[in-house]
Amino acid sequence: MFIYPEKALFNRVLPKTKIYANAKPPRSVRDKFVSHISEIVWKYKLSPDTMNLPARDGYVEIQVFDITLKNPELGIDVLSVIDKAIPYPIFFRLHHGEQVKGAAAFKRPAQDGTDTWVIENYFETGWENSSVPLRPLPVALHLKSLYEQMLLAYIDQPQRQGEALEALVERVRQVRMNRRELNMLQAKLKSEKQFNRKVDINSKLRNLKAQVAELTK
Repeated sequence: MFIYPEKALFNRVLPKTKIYANAKPPRSVRDKFVSHISEIVWKYKLSPDTMNLPARDGYVEIQVFDITLKNPELGIDVLSVIDKAIPYPIFFRLHHGEQVKGAAAFKRPAQDGTDTWVIENYFETGWENSSVPLRPLPVALHLKSLYEQMLLAYIDQPQRQGEALEALVERVRQVRMNRRELNMLQAKLKSEKQFNRKVDINSKLRNLKAQVAELTK
């Protein structure tokens, strides 16, 4: 996670009711806001005024939210509600006791001429002690570049030479999808009794493992 300039400090508590009004989450997700979150603070606004960086391609602000948790588990469904309510990219800092972790979605402006944003894969850091030193913000020429470089710090898959962020995010999505299928097939293999079906499952497992190996090169 990063050191942010004092000029970008916003430091406003964000009422959960405002999020509900903008995103209209189902009751089950509203219940998670109550049971999992103590407080949401809109901590920083990174903008042309606060960063001396120009906007680019719809990236006019980057937000940083501090969320204090009642327990260390917080589902992506909760974060996605906040992302839907706020029409800017958001970097979340999740706090629980003396521990902190980062989370952020790949978020890009829709290409339909509206002010809506497309929210794709979420990426997270591991939990670490809040006393661990923060890193300086990446050097960037504009806010879009700053956002992309910040998000890369949250993605555990190395970027290939010349690979665009969108392509990396899609590759990570495919890896996650294949790994979920691998887990399901491995569980199915353990319970399968018929030899011919075991052979078929093993063949599918080999193909999936080869795909994952290729995607993670």
